[in-house]
Amino acid sequence: MKKCFLTVMMSLAAIILQAQMPNPKYLAYIEEWKDVAIQNQIYFGIPAPIIMAQALLESGAGQSELAVKANNHFGIKCTSEWLGGSYYHDDDRKNECFRQYGDAAESFKDHSLFLQRPRYSTCFEIAVEDYEGWAYRLRECGYATDKNYAPKLIKLIEDYHLDTLGRHAPAGKYDPNKQYVITHKSKQPERPKTVVSEKTEKKAAVVRQSDPIRTVQHDPEPPYVPALSAREEKEHFFIMHPKKKCNGVAYVDAREGDTYSNVAFRLNVRERDLREDNDALGRELKPGDRIYLAPKKTSAPPEKAIMWVHPGETLWDICQREGLQMQAIQKLNELDPAVRVFRTRQQIYLRKVKE
Repeated sequence: MKKCFLTVMMSLAAIILQAQMPNPKYLAYIEEWKDVAIQNQIYFGIPAPIIMAQALLESGAGQSELAVKANNHFGIKCTSEWLGGSYYHDDDRKNECFRQYGDAAESFKDHSLFLQRPRYSTCFEIAVEDYEGWAYRLRECGYATDKNYAPKLIKLIEDYHLDTLGRHAPAGKYDPNKQYVITHKSKQPERPKTVVSEKTEKKAAVVRQSDPIRTVQHDPEPPYVPALSAREEKEHFFIMHPKKKCNGVAYVDAREGDTYSNVAFRLNVRERDLREDNDALGRELKPGDRIYLAPKKTSAPPEKAIMWVHPGETLWDICQREGLQMQAIQKLNELDPAVRVFRTRQQIYLRKVKE
C-alpha cells in the first residue's frame, strides 16, 4: 500500500514539475525576438512584455500556420485599406483574409502600427510598466474575442519573466512623419546575389522611371461616420426608391446592388417576411424587379379577371406584375405548384368569375 502511494505521489510530482518547466520552443522564440519587442517599445510606446506575450500566444511561438506561411505573428486580419499580401485561413469564419508579410520583423512592426488606431488610444493612458493594465485594456478595446485573453497574456509574462524586457528602456511615441526601421538578425543564411546583365538593368531602370511612386500608409483609420437611425435609413431608401402602387399594394423597383437582405435591413423588417410578401424564397433579386412592401392581393380587380399568357412567361412574373399572390392564383386555376413556366398560350383566371 505504501509503495503504491509513493508511486502515485512521485508521478504527481513529475507531472507538476513538467508543467512548471518552461517550453524550450518558447524560450528560443523569446531569445530571437526580445530585441525587436524592445525596439517597438522605444519607437511606439507599447510595452515589450505585452508585445512578446501577444506574439507567443497568437503565433504559438512562431509555430502556427499563419506565422509559418504568412509571417503573421499577431493574427492581424486584412482591412479595407490593406495593400499588402493576403493569406486565407479559417478563423471565426471560414476562409478569412489575414495579412501576409515579407518577414516576421515586418509583422512585429505592423502590430505596433495597428495599435496606433484611435480604437486603442486608451491603452496608452496606462504606464508602460503596468503590463496587467495593458492586457485588460487590449481585451476591452476588442483586440480579441477570448474572454480569458488578458489572463493568458499575464500568465505568459509571469511564467517566462517577460516583465524584465524593456524595464530600463524608454517608451516612445509614434510619429507618423517618421520612418521606423526594425532590425532583426535573421538566423537564415544570406541568399547569393543574382548577377544581372547591363541590358536587363537598363530595362528595369526604364520601368522604374515610368512607374509612379505610391506612398503606402499603414492602416489609416477612416473618419468616424455616425450610423443612421432606422427612421433615417428608411427615409434615405425611399428617396432612392420612389414608392409606386399596383392592385392597391405599395412597391418599389429594385436598383443595381439591391438584395432582399440589404433592402430588409434598410426597411427595418425581417428578410423572410419581405421574401414571403414577394414569393421570393430561394430567389435572387435583380435590378428592375418589383419589391412589394406588404402582402400582395389574392385576386385582381374585376376588369382583369381573365388574361391570356404566352409560352415562356412565368407565373412569378405575372403575379409580380399584377400584384397577386402566386399561391392564390395556383389554387384558383388548379395549377401544379411545380410548374412555374407556361409552355403553351392559355387563359388563366386572376379572380373568381361567376358562371
